Amino acid sequence: MAPTHVYPFLRAPFLPRLLLALFLFSMAATTLAAVPPYAQPIPSPSASPVARTSNLQPTSLQIPVLYVIVVYSVVLFGFWTIPIARRIISPLKLFAIGWHEACHAATAVLTGGTVLRMTIDPFLGGCTIVEGGYPPLILSAGYLGSTFFGAAFVLAGFDTLMAKIMSFIAGIGLIAPLSLVRDKMTIVLTVFYEALLIGFWFIDHAEALRWYMLFLGVLHIFFVVWDITDERFFRKPNDSDATQWALLCPGIPAHIWATFWILFEVATLIAFVLIGIVSFKRTPEQMQAEAGRFLPT
Repeated sequence: MAPTHVYPFLRAPFLPRLLLALFLFSMAATTLAAVPPYAQPIPSPSASPVARTSNLQPTSLQIPVLYVIVVYSVVLFGFWTIPIARRIISPLKLFAIGWHEACHAATAVLTGGTVLRMTIDPFLGGCTIVEGGYPPLILSAGYLGSTFFGAAFVLAGFDTLMAKIMSFIAGIGLIAPLSLVRDKMTIVLTVFYEALLIGFWFIDHAEALRWYMLFLGVLHIFFVVWDITDERFFRKPNDSDATQWALLCPGIPAHIWATFWILFEVATLIAFVLIGIVSFKRTPEQMQAEAGRFLPT
C-alpha cells in the first residue's frame, strides 16, 4: 500500500480563507460551465433534424452518450476493484478522493469549524478530521459535492464547448495532488493523463474531450460506490461516509445509508442526463461551430 499523503499546511492560520476561496472558485467555474451555451434559433422544422425531435427524445448524437455511461460504469467498477487496474487509475482516484475531502473541509470551515488534518491516498482512501462546525452538513458535503461535481462532467459529455471548459477544471484537479505525491509511478501516470487531456483537444476539433469528461463524470458521480467498495472488499483503514453516518445516527445501519446515497446518485445521474438531452439539442455542425468560437483547434 502507498503511504497516506498528509496536507501539513492545513494547520496554517491562512487555511480557512485559502480553502474557502479554492472551493468557491471550483464551484463557480462548475456552475458557469453547466450553463448551456447560446444557440441560434432553428429557422424551421425542416431545416434541422434536431427540430423534429421531442424535448426528452435523445438525438442520434446523444444516444451514444447513454450507452457509454453504462459502459464507463462497468469499466470503472472493474478498474476500481482489480488490483493492477487500481494502480493504473490512481491519479484519477486521487482527483476524486481529493475533491470529496475538499468538500468536507470547505463545509467545515463554512460552518465555523476547524480542519485539523486531511489525508488522501488512492488505496487507503481519504480522511478529513475537523473540530467544531455542523457535523450533519459536513458529512453530507462529501457525497453531495462528488455527485454534483460529477453531474457537471456528465453534462460536458453532451457538448464539446462545455467539455472544453470543464477540461480546465479537470487539468487542475489531476495535477494538484502532485505537490504531495512522491511515488514515481503515480507521477508518471498523472503526466500521462494530463498529456491525454491536452491531446484530446486536437482530436476532431476537441470532440474527443466529451468522452474524457464523461468518464470523469461517472467516476465522481458514483463516488459512494467506490467508497463502499474500498471499505468492504479492500478493508481500507479510513471509514466510508456511510459508516460515519451510522456512527452519527446509531439507529440506522451503514448499509441503509449506503443504499440511500447510491439511489440518490443514480437519481441525480438520470436527472442530469435528461437535462443534457433537453439542453444540448445540437446537430454536429452546430456543436462544432459553437465549440470553435472558444479556443479553436
